Amino acid sequence: MTKHFAPAKARGIVSVRADGDALSLIRALNSDWKAHKDAQAEKDKQLAARFDDVVTTDKLVKIEASVGALTGALDEANAKLAALALNGPGGQDERSQEEREYSASFDAWFRTGEGERDLKALAKNGGIKAAYSVGSDPDGGYTAPVEWDRTITDRRVEVSPMRQYAGVQSVSGQGFKKLYNVHGTGAAWVGETGARPQTASSTLVEYDFAFGELYANPAATERILEDSEIDIASWLAGEVNIEFARQEGLAFINGDGVNKPKGLLRYDAATEAALPVAQRHPLGAIGEVNTGAAAGLTADGLIDLIYDLPEDRSTGAALYANRKSHAVIRKMKDGEGNFLWSPPFQAGQPAQVLGQPIRELSGLPDVAANAVPIVFGNMAEGYRIFDRVGVSVLRDPYTNKPYILFYTRKRVGGGLWNPEWLRYHRVAA
Repeated sequence: MTKHFAPAKARGIVSVRADGDALSLIRALNSDWKAHKDAQAEKDKQLAARFDDVVTTDKLVKIEASVGALTGALDEANAKLAALALNGPGGQDERSQEEREYSASFDAWFRTGEGERDLKALAKNGGIKAAYSVGSDPDGGYTAPVEWDRTITDRRVEVSPMRQYAGVQSVSGQGFKKLYNVHGTGAAWVGETGARPQTASSTLVEYDFAFGELYANPAATERILEDSEIDIASWLAGEVNIEFARQEGLAFINGDGVNKPKGLLRYDAATEAALPVAQRHPLGAIGEVNTGAAAGLTADGLIDLIYDLPEDRSTGAALYANRKSHAVIRKMKDGEGNFLWSPPFQAGQPAQVLGQPIRELSGLPDVAANAVPIVFGNMAEGYRIFDRVGVSVLRDPYTNKPYILFYTRKRVGGGLWNPEWLRYHRVAA
């Protein structure tokens, strides 16, 4: 069926506050959080006296809902601030003359299907290499201009949480391999005239990161394509963005590494031990800290998790959990009745738990026996996403007349970069 443009549905800031700047959100959130603590204290007094006031209970429920909505709105504001800092103000066209000509020719071909010969010549003369499948020319298509590629990738950053937190690296080949130094170099103390026997040397181990190909097949009518007011690059990004982001979100967390990235939760000790030695990560599995309860979280478990990470690996660390786990953590208290969770106090910063930032990462499991609902550490140092440069587009006006299909492909990889920067928090006694 025909897909039409529709304005993005208001989320977060817009739906919560009309004055949705970050500072106003922080002030409102802190005000609601103080009211929440006061109402909770009053309810605790009532429960201690074996008297439960319905008005107080209803007030507490409403405040909790407001705190949750404001926290989500502030997270969205922080993401937008981070995106602005990452992408810069823009406005300056830094493309070469060849790239501009190729972009104009690609746009014309995309809309009308005409000018294939000119497009091929520009790609060849301008050094623009098409991202063909290995050994499969019929599945090729044409490489989208660099600004189209950037638009599609930037849209996925807004939707895929893992892209906001992990390290992202562009590559030009079919895959990526890294050499790890397994620090085996020896040293010894000697006297001025003492013998100096040879010491052990370090070992370099190669690790191959898993890649896969993302594809989508959006459809358009000729009327849409003939409308010169429509930004075709943004249209394509909008069409493929949702599906690309959904598939990426699943793979970056739980992907098995077979024709897709290997997910964050696939590096526990048991899974790594079951692999052939050559396929194991050279630096080992991600360490684990149990919660201390068979089916839930505990304050002591969170403290143990935070302090299990070595001091030299704790820089930039944060707690990562899904939305339901956030709700569980927000209700937790220490032995003196103080909440472990506290709201942010300045723009661009997340809420904190025990002094550590806590961020939302959908795809992580809920709190349940033997699950890993929380990951702690520096995600940018611990997990790496690889984007192969170039998006390939194949125009198909025949398969589904009167619609024109655009088979769009991009190669993406991902895997554990360094397990020393991360810890799993497993629900176990």
